[in-house]
Amino acid sequence: MIRPLSRTALILDIVGAALLFLVLTPTSVVFYGPTTGGTVIQGTSVGAVVVAGILMFGGVAIGRLSPGLALGAAWAGAIVQMLAGFGPLPIDLAILLVLYATSAWGTRRVLWWGFASTLVGGLVAAAYMVIVTGVTFGTGIGWEQLTGGVLLLIVSVLALGFAWVCGLLWRVVLRARSTREAQLQAESLAAEEQERVRIARDMHDIVAHSLAVVIAQADGARYAAATRPEMATEALGTIATTARSALSDVRMLLTQLRHRQGDGPQPTLADLETLFAQVRQAGVEPLVTVDPMPPGEPPGAIQLAVYRILQEALTNAIRHGDGTVHVHLAWLPERVDLQVRNTVSAEAAATAPGGHGLIGMRERAQLVGGSLQAEHRGAQFVVQASLPIGSSIDSGAPEGEHA
Repeated sequence: MIRPLSRTALILDIVGAALLFLVLTPTSVVFYGPTTGGTVIQGTSVGAVVVAGILMFGGVAIGRLSPGLALGAAWAGAIVQMLAGFGPLPIDLAILLVLYATSAWGTRRVLWWGFASTLVGGLVAAAYMVIVTGVTFGTGIGWEQLTGGVLLLIVSVLALGFAWVCGLLWRVVLRARSTREAQLQAESLAAEEQERVRIARDMHDIVAHSLAVVIAQADGARYAAATRPEMATEALGTIATTARSALSDVRMLLTQLRHRQGDGPQPTLADLETLFAQVRQAGVEPLVTVDPMPPGEPPGAIQLAVYRILQEALTNAIRHGDGTVHVHLAWLPERVDLQVRNTVSAEAAATAPGGHGLIGMRERAQLVGGSLQAEHRGAQFVVQASLPIGSSIDSGAPEGEHA
């Protein structure tokens, strides 16, 4: 019987119902006052109108909170009005609002209660106006009276039914909106899951394979160094232990992120020139700045992350840019900073990109411990990422020489 409703919405409903009561109740009293006769009868009539107004607009106040109770309150107000001998009043607008609420926000049972009230209420209103209030048509007898009564019935049912149908249409709109939101949420979750699978595949191909190679080489070096100083052997043992632990962590991460495993070579920094050439062929000129240059060979995961982020950012520039994109890479001792800027067209500036590509770029940056921001800055769209690469970059020398 009670629907979840925010406090703000409930306050707005109560205030709106109170304002309608304060406006329409005096109007009803003034409109019907002169026809009631003496002072005692007039005072009784005023009280009946006020009580009926309180019940009806009380139903309006709780129309969204409890449509069923609101319908009951509206019926109670209508009965008080009829017992007092009144015909249609301005306060009867509340009945239409309550019927709207029953079909817009009521349960299935309340919805059909509202429909039944439309039919029964129209019949009762027509019969009441003909029998009690003495509404007549023509001579007031025979065929003319019957025709007039049928006309009143049709008008009453149409008036009440119009409010109920309007609420039903709004109910359909709300349901369609809810379905659309659920669909968008499902698509977003599916896109995130798909991107996690792709990232897990990339991590397996690069990180897990590299760690397995390191373990094999470290174990071999340890056994081969049996005749060398004890410190070298201990260092090689530490390398093997650390690598095995890292491989175990990566496999656990892959289990959480993916449902399947893929294979295939992964792009590196050496493939960036090919990527830039493809962008030029699409009509966008990338202005690339690398300062400072990487002092050695960056880790494979960082190379892949930089490539994929640049790939998606340049794709957005092709779709929404004006023909020029600025790319800046800064290989610092402990991190690499990446920035892609492009001026967006007038149509693209109206809506900020928020599709699956941005989800993938953020996921990729977060997976290597970095961060990424994508936002409009004036007429430009800027993608900025910072990826940690450790205290130093491997110079590319063989492991035996480092030992």
